[in-house]
Amino acid sequence: FNIPMTGLRFFTVYGTHGRPDMAYFKFTESIIKGKPIEIYNYGKMKRDFTYIKDIVSGICLIIDKKPKRIKSKITNSDAAFKIYNIGNNKPITLKRFIYAIENSSGKKAIKKNLPMQPGDVPVTFADINDIQEDFGFEPKTSIEEGIEIFVKWYQENKISI
Repeated sequence: FNIPMTGLRFFTVYGTHGRPDMAYFKFTESIIKGKPIEIYNYGKMKRDFTYIKDIVSGICLIIDKKPKRIKSKITNSDAAFKIYNIGNNKPITLKRFIYAIENSSGKKAIKKNLPMQPGDVPVTFADINDIQEDFGFEPKTSIEEGIEIFVKWYQENKISI
């Protein structure tokens, strides 16, 4: 139908007003309430935690731009499409992530270290070269800054899951 399309892939998004089933919500609640948290792969796994403000910044750069036509090597057709990864591109360990929550909440986690879960992967992160080259995208929020904002919001809003 000749409709230009842009696909976006987000990587481990966190921040205020997020999904309460995500690890950062559960860990924050447990740490604040003095309940144990389960830490898989002994906290060594790495994730590309991306603060919501950086995700929105990436979307705003892309939203009004039509992708260029690309000739497909597979179908031999041409279509206007592009897929962008929006992430931090700096994976951090789960240990550092938990430390940021501890530091922001002023409470120590009760840690239950466990082996890697079947089917999980040790490292995930976004290759953001395309969005950097096409739009100059650069994530700006460190895990420490983002978690501090989240924990403050969490505490002020008496969130409970």
